Amino acid sequence: MSPDESIKRDYLDPAGEEEMVDHLGTTEGLDESRALALRIAEVIAETPAANTLVLDIHTLTPWADFFVICSGENERQLRAIIREVLDELEEAGHRPRRTEGNELSGWTLLDYGDVVVHIFDVEQRAFYRLEDRWAAGTTVLAIE
Repeated sequence: MSPDESIKRDYLDPAGEEEMVDHLGTTEGLDESRALALRIAEVIAETPAANTLVLDIHTLTPWADFFVICSGENERQLRAIIREVLDELEEAGHRPRRTEGNELSGWTLLDYGDVVVHIFDVEQRAFYRLEDRWAAGTTVLAIE
């Protein structure tokens, strides 16, 4: 078994039932990641964002546990969504490890480690279709 396979596989609990673990093999990290992803979705719900989706991808990739995906209709809305997520999470002690793009590019990525936030304009979201590309993930939350 390759190192990547051992990192990504699910572990079984003593009762033989599948136990969710994060990409590093711990359940604590997955619980924290899930809580952060859901908190980000709550923050986004208070903005003009549309079609927010939280995807559990922990079994599909070794570099993240959750995607949070949303879209806005124009640059002003995208700027408001981005600012609110950054401000609210910073108040809670979370700073992105990395950010890519901005409201002008139509796709902003905020990397919070195990949770990656994708904020799209409608056209970019339709073009990249992350939901389709990661369809093997589990939808944790969907907000129209």
